[in-house]
Amino acid sequence: MTVEPVTQHRPAHVALRALTVEVGPPHERVAALDKLDLDVPPGQFVCVLGPSGCGKSTLLAAIAGHIAAKQGGVDVDSMRVERPHPDRGIVFQQHTLFPWKRVIDNVAFGLKMQGIGAAARRREAQRLLDLVGLGGYASHYPAQLSGGMQQRVEIARVLINRPRVLLMDEPFGALDAQTRRKMQALLLELWASIRTTVIFVTHDIDEALFLGDRVVVLSRQPARIVADFEVPFARPRSEASTLDRAFADVKRECLAWLSEPV
Repeated sequence: MTVEPVTQHRPAHVALRALTVEVGPPHERVAALDKLDLDVPPGQFVCVLGPSGCGKSTLLAAIAGHIAAKQGGVDVDSMRVERPHPDRGIVFQQHTLFPWKRVIDNVAFGLKMQGIGAAARRREAQRLLDLVGLGGYASHYPAQLSGGMQQRVEIARVLINRPRVLLMDEPFGALDAQTRRKMQALLLELWASIRTTVIFVTHDIDEALFLGDRVVVLSRQPARIVADFEVPFARPRSEASTLDRAFADVKRECLAWLSEPV
């Protein structure tokens, strides 16, 4: 499909400054993130790679403003993140669609919360559904859609707020391999159109190298940055690029970093 350009707020610069986050009940707090320093320029697509349970989702929650820092913090365009904001949209692995609402009303929900009139918000929701290839499914309910289609609706619902930072927490992890690759290709098309800043969490090395401009590798908990590198493959990327010897070499390096002791 061809993705039409989207009117978009300018992408944001994200900066982590000695970010330390603790999780758990008050009497059993443990460090999930340990003094992370990271700069993400506006419009860059960064993949965060790490073993399961290392704190990748906690990192996204801190950037989104859902979790407070113990020390340090997160700045978006030099403004400290203190609470959630629609400028920082987040897509989870499992969709969060309202099962009792039709697809178009799920997508339009963010604009409803902003007080936008019904006709205007449904018109914009339809445009976003067209963008993700689901223009003909506006009147369906989420349960009538496949997993991949539900995630497309989820992405459209986040994009309708025109986020300056798009946070993605293993959004394709529950999909079969074929659908996952199709969704990866769709995401790259959307990003080429909107050019928002993307921070995409995954534990899949192939996915990180296929999608990202840059890959940040985290250690086991408490998470520290053990590698941070530009992905050395030109865009646009294709399935064939993952079969190149250079791709295998970089993947091998990633595996080594992931297996290093803390």
